[in-house]
Amino acid sequence: MKGIIVGFGSIGKRHCKNIINNSKNEVLLCTNQKGLKLTKSPKVTHLSSLEKCLEYKPEIAFICDVTSEHVNTSIKLAKNNCHLFIEKPLSNSLHNIKKLVSIIEKKKLITFMGFNLRFHPCVKKIRQMILDNEIGDVLYVEVENGSYLPDWHKQEDYRTSYAGKKDLGGGVVLTLLHEIDYLYWILGDVISVNATTAKLSNLDIDTEDFASILLKFQNKTIAHVQLNYFQKIPTKTCKFVGTKGILFCDINKNIIEFNNYKKKRSMTITNLKKYNINSSYVDEISHFMKCIKNKKKSLNDIYQGIITLKIALAILKSSKTNKLVQIEKHS
Repeated sequence: MKGIIVGFGSIGKRHCKNIINNSKNEVLLCTNQKGLKLTKSPKVTHLSSLEKCLEYKPEIAFICDVTSEHVNTSIKLAKNNCHLFIEKPLSNSLHNIKKLVSIIEKKKLITFMGFNLRFHPCVKKIRQMILDNEIGDVLYVEVENGSYLPDWHKQEDYRTSYAGKKDLGGGVVLTLLHEIDYLYWILGDVISVNATTAKLSNLDIDTEDFASILLKFQNKTIAHVQLNYFQKIPTKTCKFVGTKGILFCDINKNIIEFNNYKKKRSMTITNLKKYNINSSYVDEISHFMKCIKNKKKSLNDIYQGIITLKIALAILKSSKTNKLVQIEKHS
């Protein structure tokens, strides 16, 4: 199949490299950025506009441009019969999403949201343990994701990144949406949020760099999610407190530990010393390709992307209004 990658930031580069190395697909690389070290692979054709790329009639598309342009770019590609892999988040607003969904449904396109942590073996293991009732009813969850924005991509100036620009859809809530997505995947629907966001650091950005979020789920679980851009020693952890014990995971270290109340001891469930996080990106692309081939719904389609976006927008609204925000029931 012939694919198009729109945008050549860090995630566009990663997807391009993974497609070249792990498939026979040809890639149309759509970016008008200058001075980039573009790949010299014979599988890749570099074009400066979406219109020129569409002349090659691509069958699949990876939307990796800035968050605020995801939906408009997806509409153009869906109109041209492209199956859509959309990087998270879906957008920074609900504008034109119904229009996009209408085109997708009319043309029966396969969609996938780029939340790679659903393919991380630790997150998958946690979900399976909870589905199997190994930790009992989940009462409370504590999640933390903290890192230092200038360290994300050392070769780039963080001040020009979409992650720190409000008009491009940046900020910790939308940019670090992985945690919200995997909690929704594991625990189900969120019914209300109460949140505080702020700009606490001296980073040269115009978005929030901190968020403290309380989520209430349909199953009565309460989760506290804390996100920041200014932590120079990275942390990516989660703790699930159940009626049978406590499950702790350090996603950066690929370790899961379970403290079993009945056995009165803690045991290591998973310890993946050699796991490479890029494998999760390879696996999500492979899943997307298989869904297209088999004409099957993907693990994380656009409808789930809409749900996580609505949660994120509710978080931002709650912080702005200093009020609890209810989330409408998903059909």
